[in-house]
Amino acid sequence: MQYKSTLNLLETEIAIKFIKDTFEKELAKALKLTRVSAPLFVQPESGLNDNLNGFERAVRFDILTLKKDVEIVQSLAKWKRNALAKYGFSEGEGLYTDMNAIRRDEDLDALHSVYVDQWDWEKIITKSQRTLSYLKKTVKAIYKALKKLAKAVNAKYSISHSIPEEITFISTKELEKEFPTLTRKQRENAAAKKYGAIFLYQIGWDLSDGKPHDGRASDYDDWKLNGDIILWYDVLDLALEISSMGIRVDQTSLVKQLKKKNELHKLENPYCKDIIDGKLPLTIGGGIGQSRLCMFFLNKAHIGEVQASIWSEEMIEENAKKGIYLL
Repeated sequence: MQYKSTLNLLETEIAIKFIKDTFEKELAKALKLTRVSAPLFVQPESGLNDNLNGFERAVRFDILTLKKDVEIVQSLAKWKRNALAKYGFSEGEGLYTDMNAIRRDEDLDALHSVYVDQWDWEKIITKSQRTLSYLKKTVKAIYKALKKLAKAVNAKYSISHSIPEEITFISTKELEKEFPTLTRKQRENAAAKKYGAIFLYQIGWDLSDGKPHDGRASDYDDWKLNGDIILWYDVLDLALEISSMGIRVDQTSLVKQLKKKNELHKLENPYCKDIIDGKLPLTIGGGIGQSRLCMFFLNKAHIGEVQASIWSEEMIEENAKKGIYLL
Protein backbone atom coordinates (compact mmCIF):
# COMPACT_ATOMS: atom_id res chain seq x y z
CA MET A 1 0.00 0.00 0.00
CA GLN A 2 1.26 3.50 -0.87
CA TYR A 3 2.43 5.55 2.11
CA LYS A 4 0.47 8.73 2.69
CA SER A 5 1.41 11.32 5.28
CA THR A 6 -1.39 12.46 7.58
CA LEU A 7 -0.26 16.08 7.16
CA ASN A 8 0.84 17.99 4.07
CA LEU A 9 4.15 19.89 3.92
CA LEU A 10 2.90 23.15 5.43
CA GLU A 11 0.86 21.37 8.10
CA THR A 12 3.94 19.30 8.91
CA GLU A 13 6.07 22.40 9.44
CA ILE A 14 3.48 23.82 11.84
CA ALA A 15 3.22 20.50 13.66
CA ILE A 16 7.01 20.27 14.02
CA LYS A 17 7.01 23.56 15.94
CA PHE A 18 4.09 22.39 18.09
CA ILE A 19 5.92 19.18 19.02
CA LYS A 20 9.20 20.93 19.77
CA ASP A 21 7.56 23.66 21.86
CA THR A 22 5.41 21.18 23.78
CA PHE A 23 8.12 18.65 24.56
CA GLU A 24 10.73 21.28 25.39
CA LYS A 25 8.38 22.72 28.03
CA GLU A 26 7.56 19.28 29.48
CA LEU A 27 11.23 18.21 29.56
CA ALA A 28 12.32 21.39 31.35
CA LYS A 29 9.55 20.97 33.91
CA ALA A 30 10.24 17.26 34.49
CA LEU A 31 13.98 17.67 35.09
CA LYS A 32 14.13 21.27 36.42
CA LEU A 33 16.17 22.57 33.50
CA THR A 34 16.96 26.11 32.32
CA ARG A 35 17.46 26.85 28.65
CA VAL A 36 20.90 28.22 27.66
CA SER A 37 22.73 29.09 24.46
CA ALA A 38 25.34 26.67 23.14
CA PRO A 39 28.24 26.78 20.68
CA LEU A 40 28.09 25.47 17.15
CA PHE A 41 31.86 24.92 17.13
CA VAL A 42 34.74 24.48 19.62
CA GLN A 43 38.52 24.42 19.53
CA PRO A 44 39.85 20.85 19.09
CA GLU A 45 42.51 21.22 21.78
CA SER A 46 39.86 22.00 24.41
CA GLY A 47 38.80 18.34 24.49
CA LEU A 48 35.16 19.46 24.49
CA ASN A 49 34.14 17.92 21.17
CA ASP A 50 32.59 14.47 21.21
CA ASN A 51 34.48 11.86 19.21
CA LEU A 52 31.43 9.54 19.31
CA ASN A 53 32.70 6.04 18.44
CA GLY A 54 36.16 7.36 17.67
CA PHE A 55 36.15 7.10 13.88
CA GLU A 56 33.68 9.83 12.85
CA ARG A 57 35.43 12.86 11.40
CA ALA A 58 34.46 16.24 12.80
CA VAL A 59 33.99 19.06 10.30
CA ARG A 60 36.93 21.44 10.75
CA PHE A 61 37.55 24.92 9.40
CA ASP A 62 39.84 27.86 10.16
CA ILE A 63 38.86 31.26 11.55
CA LEU A 64 40.82 33.92 9.67
CA THR A 65 41.15 36.50 12.44
CA LEU A 66 42.12 33.99 15.13
CA LYS A 67 44.39 32.00 12.80
CA LYS A 68 43.09 28.84 14.48
CA ASP A 69 41.09 25.79 13.46
CA VAL A 70 37.76 24.98 15.09
CA GLU A 71 35.44 21.97 14.83
CA ILE A 72 31.69 21.83 14.52
CA VAL A 73 30.42 19.97 17.57
CA GLN A 74 29.33 16.35 17.15
CA SER A 75 27.47 16.61 20.45
CA LEU A 76 27.60 18.84 23.51
CA ALA A 77 28.10 16.08 26.06
CA LYS A 78 31.29 17.59 27.47
CA TRP A 79 30.55 21.27 26.90
CA LYS A 80 27.41 21.04 29.06
CA ARG A 81 29.29 19.78 32.10
CA ASN A 82 31.70 22.69 31.79
CA ALA A 83 28.80 25.12 31.39
CA LEU A 84 27.11 23.92 34.59
CA ALA A 85 30.25 24.81 36.53
CA LYS A 86 30.85 28.08 34.66
CA TYR A 87 27.28 29.37 35.00
CA GLY A 88 26.99 28.61 38.71
CA PHE A 89 24.27 25.94 38.69
CA SER A 90 23.61 24.12 41.99
CA GLU A 91 22.89 20.48 42.83
CA GLY A 92 19.50 19.40 41.48
CA GLU A 93 19.55 22.09 38.78
CA GLY A 94 20.35 21.68 35.12
CA LEU A 95 20.38 23.14 31.63
CA TYR A 96 19.14 22.25 28.18
CA THR A 97 19.93 23.64 24.78
CA ASP A 98 19.45 23.12 21.06
CA MET A 99 22.35 21.16 19.57
CA ASN A 100 22.95 21.26 15.84
CA ALA A 101 25.68 19.13 14.33
CA ILE A 102 27.05 17.87 11.04
CA ARG A 103 28.04 14.21 10.93
CA ARG A 104 29.54 13.81 7.49
CA ASP A 105 30.40 10.11 7.90
CA GLU A 106 26.80 9.07 8.61
CA ASP A 107 25.27 6.37 6.39
CA LEU A 108 22.15 8.06 5.06
CA ASP A 109 18.80 6.27 5.29
CA ALA A 110 15.27 6.81 6.63
CA LEU A 111 16.61 7.40 10.17
CA HIS A 112 20.05 8.90 9.61
CA SER A 113 20.95 12.30 8.22
CA VAL A 114 24.12 14.37 7.88
CA TYR A 115 22.30 17.05 9.87
CA VAL A 116 21.68 16.27 13.54
CA ASP A 117 19.37 18.28 15.77
CA GLN A 118 18.66 17.38 19.36
CA TRP A 119 17.96 18.73 22.79
CA ASP A 120 21.09 18.35 24.86
CA TRP A 121 20.51 18.47 28.61
CA GLU A 122 22.67 18.14 31.71
CA LYS A 123 21.96 18.24 35.45
CA ILE A 124 24.13 18.37 38.58
CA ILE A 125 23.77 15.40 40.92
CA THR A 126 25.31 14.31 44.20
CA LYS A 127 27.76 11.46 44.70
CA SER A 128 25.00 9.38 46.32
CA GLN A 129 22.87 9.78 43.18
CA ARG A 130 25.43 8.06 40.94
CA THR A 131 23.29 4.92 40.99
CA LEU A 132 21.24 2.81 38.62
CA SER A 133 18.09 3.63 40.59
CA TYR A 134 18.58 7.37 40.06
CA LEU A 135 19.26 6.79 36.36
CA LYS A 136 15.98 4.84 36.08
CA LYS A 137 14.09 7.54 37.98
CA THR A 138 15.32 10.13 35.47
CA VAL A 139 14.36 7.93 32.50
CA LYS A 140 10.84 7.56 33.93
CA ALA A 141 10.55 11.36 34.19
CA ILE A 142 11.53 11.76 30.52
CA TYR A 143 9.15 8.99 29.49
CA LYS A 144 6.32 10.73 31.35
CA ALA A 145 7.03 13.86 29.29
CA LEU A 146 6.87 11.72 26.12
CA LYS A 147 3.46 10.38 27.13
CA LYS A 148 2.19 13.92 27.69
CA LEU A 149 3.44 14.84 24.22
CA ALA A 150 1.66 11.83 22.70
CA LYS A 151 -1.59 12.95 24.31
CA ALA A 152 -1.16 16.53 23.07
CA VAL A 153 -0.39 15.47 19.48
CA ASN A 154 -3.38 13.13 19.40
CA ALA A 155 -5.67 15.87 20.72
CA LYS A 156 -4.48 18.43 18.15
CA TYR A 157 -3.93 16.27 15.06
CA SER A 158 -5.83 13.02 15.78
CA ILE A 159 -2.58 11.06 15.40
CA SER A 160 -2.47 8.24 17.94
CA HIS A 161 0.54 6.31 19.21
CA SER A 162 0.70 2.92 20.83
CA ILE A 163 3.42 3.69 23.37
CA PRO A 164 2.91 1.61 26.51
CA GLU A 165 2.03 3.02 29.92
CA GLU A 166 5.44 2.06 31.33
CA ILE A 167 8.93 1.82 29.85
CA THR A 168 10.77 -1.50 30.30
CA PHE A 169 14.32 -1.52 31.65
CA ILE A 170 16.70 -4.12 30.24
CA SER A 171 20.50 -4.30 30.42
CA THR A 172 22.67 -5.23 27.46
CA LYS A 173 23.60 -8.47 29.24
CA GLU A 174 19.93 -9.30 29.85
CA LEU A 175 19.20 -8.53 26.20
CA GLU A 176 22.02 -10.84 25.12
CA LYS A 177 20.65 -13.60 27.37
CA GLU A 178 17.08 -13.17 26.08
CA PHE A 179 18.06 -13.09 22.38
CA PRO A 180 21.43 -14.92 22.20
CA THR A 181 21.25 -15.89 18.51
CA LEU A 182 20.43 -12.40 17.20
CA THR A 183 22.74 -9.58 16.19
CA ARG A 184 22.91 -6.43 18.33
CA LYS A 185 20.46 -4.51 16.16
CA GLN A 186 18.13 -7.51 15.86
CA ARG A 187 18.08 -7.77 19.65
CA GLU A 188 17.02 -4.13 19.93
CA ASN A 189 14.27 -4.68 17.36
CA ALA A 190 13.02 -7.82 19.09
CA ALA A 191 12.95 -6.21 22.53
CA ALA A 192 11.34 -2.97 21.35
CA LYS A 193 8.65 -4.89 19.48
CA LYS A 194 7.99 -7.12 22.50
CA TYR A 195 7.82 -4.35 25.11
CA GLY A 196 6.88 -1.25 23.06
CA ALA A 197 9.34 1.03 24.83
CA ILE A 198 12.65 0.07 26.43
CA PHE A 199 15.58 1.66 28.18
CA LEU A 200 18.60 -0.39 27.17
CA TYR A 201 21.27 0.27 29.77
CA GLN A 202 24.94 -0.42 30.50
CA ILE A 203 26.37 0.14 27.03
CA GLY A 204 30.14 0.14 26.49
CA TRP A 205 31.68 -2.75 28.38
CA ASP A 206 32.17 -6.10 26.63
CA LEU A 207 29.48 -8.77 26.50
CA SER A 208 30.17 -12.53 26.56
CA ASP A 209 31.64 -12.50 23.04
CA GLY A 210 34.27 -9.95 24.04
CA LYS A 211 32.65 -7.00 22.22
CA PRO A 212 30.40 -4.19 23.53
CA HIS A 213 26.74 -3.97 22.55
CA ASP A 214 27.54 -0.66 20.87
CA GLY A 215 30.36 1.86 20.81
CA ARG A 216 30.49 4.62 23.40
CA ALA A 217 33.02 7.41 23.95
CA SER A 218 35.29 6.69 26.90
CA ASP A 219 35.21 10.10 28.53
CA TYR A 220 31.64 11.19 29.18
CA ASP A 221 29.11 8.42 30.06
CA ASP A 222 29.88 5.93 32.81
CA TRP A 223 29.31 2.67 30.90
CA LYS A 224 27.71 1.08 33.98
CA LEU A 225 25.24 3.95 34.32
CA ASN A 226 24.15 4.86 30.80
CA GLY A 227 21.63 3.77 28.19
CA ASP A 228 19.28 4.49 25.28
CA ILE A 229 15.54 5.16 25.18
CA ILE A 230 14.17 3.08 22.31
CA LEU A 231 10.58 3.01 21.01
CA TRP A 232 8.95 0.48 18.70
CA TYR A 233 7.95 2.26 15.49
CA ASP A 234 5.12 0.60 13.59
CA VAL A 235 5.45 2.83 10.51
CA LEU A 236 8.88 1.39 9.66
CA ASP A 237 8.54 -1.82 11.69
CA LEU A 238 11.72 -1.22 13.67
CA ALA A 239 13.23 0.01 16.93
CA LEU A 240 13.71 3.78 16.98
CA GLU A 241 16.33 5.17 19.35
CA ILE A 242 15.31 8.66 20.42
CA SER A 243 17.73 9.33 23.26
CA SER A 244 21.17 8.40 24.50
CA MET A 245 21.91 9.43 28.08
CA GLY A 246 23.69 8.55 31.28
CA ILE A 247 25.40 9.49 34.49
CA ARG A 248 28.75 10.98 33.55
CA VAL A 249 32.18 9.64 34.41
CA ASP A 250 33.88 10.39 37.70
CA GLN A 251 37.65 10.11 38.24
CA THR A 252 37.58 6.32 38.66
CA SER A 253 35.33 5.38 35.75
CA LEU A 254 37.08 7.86 33.45
CA VAL A 255 40.49 6.23 33.93
CA LYS A 256 39.06 2.70 33.62
CA GLN A 257 37.30 3.50 30.35
CA LEU A 258 40.21 5.43 28.86
CA LYS A 259 42.44 2.45 29.65
CA LYS A 260 39.98 0.04 28.04
CA LYS A 261 40.03 2.01 24.77
CA ASN A 262 43.77 2.75 24.90
CA GLU A 263 43.07 6.47 25.19
CA LEU A 264 44.96 7.42 28.34
CA HIS A 265 46.52 10.26 26.34
CA LYS A 266 43.21 12.10 26.74
CA LEU A 267 44.09 12.68 30.40
CA GLU A 268 46.21 15.54 29.06
CA ASN A 269 43.30 17.51 27.61
CA PRO A 270 41.73 20.25 29.78
CA TYR A 271 38.34 18.54 30.07
CA CYS A 272 39.70 15.26 31.42
CA LYS A 273 42.15 17.09 33.68
CA ASP A 274 39.25 19.00 35.23
CA ILE A 275 37.42 15.73 35.97
CA ILE A 276 40.50 14.18 37.59
CA ASP A 277 41.10 17.37 39.62
CA GLY A 278 37.46 17.49 40.76
CA LYS A 279 36.83 20.86 39.11
CA LEU A 280 33.70 19.72 37.26
CA PRO A 281 30.44 18.77 39.02
CA LEU A 282 29.04 15.25 39.01
CA THR A 283 26.27 15.19 36.41
CA ILE A 284 23.70 13.22 34.49
CA GLY A 285 22.74 14.19 30.97
CA GLY A 286 21.81 13.17 27.48
CA GLY A 287 20.54 14.06 24.06
CA ILE A 288 17.03 13.67 22.66
CA GLY A 289 16.65 13.68 18.88
CA GLN A 290 14.33 16.47 17.77
CA SER A 291 13.74 15.22 14.23
CA ARG A 292 13.34 11.62 15.38
CA LEU A 293 10.78 12.73 17.95
CA CYS A 294 8.85 14.67 15.30
CA MET A 295 9.11 11.74 12.91
CA PHE A 296 7.73 9.33 15.51
CA PHE A 297 4.84 11.46 16.73
CA LEU A 298 3.78 12.53 13.22
CA ASN A 299 4.01 8.96 11.85
CA LYS A 300 6.49 9.92 9.15
CA ALA A 301 8.32 7.32 7.08
CA HIS A 302 11.57 9.28 6.62
CA ILE A 303 13.53 11.73 8.76
CA GLY A 304 13.82 13.96 5.68
CA GLU A 305 10.08 14.70 6.05
CA VAL A 306 10.73 16.63 9.26
CA GLN A 307 14.13 18.25 8.64
CA ALA A 308 15.87 19.98 5.75
CA SER A 309 19.08 18.13 4.88
CA ILE A 310 20.97 16.81 1.87
CA TRP A 311 19.98 13.61 0.05
CA SER A 312 21.04 11.98 -3.19
CA GLU A 313 18.84 12.50 -6.24
CA GLU A 314 18.27 8.74 -6.34
CA MET A 315 17.02 8.75 -2.74
CA ILE A 316 14.73 11.72 -3.40
CA GLU A 317 13.24 10.07 -6.49
CA GLU A 318 12.91 6.66 -4.86
CA ASN A 319 11.06 8.10 -1.87
CA ALA A 320 8.79 10.23 -4.06
CA LYS A 321 7.62 7.07 -5.83
CA LYS A 322 6.53 5.78 -2.41
CA GLY A 323 4.67 9.00 -1.57
CA ILE A 324 7.47 10.23 0.73
CA TYR A 325 8.43 13.84 0.01
CA LEU A 326 11.64 15.12 1.61
CA LEU A 327 11.99 18.73 2.75
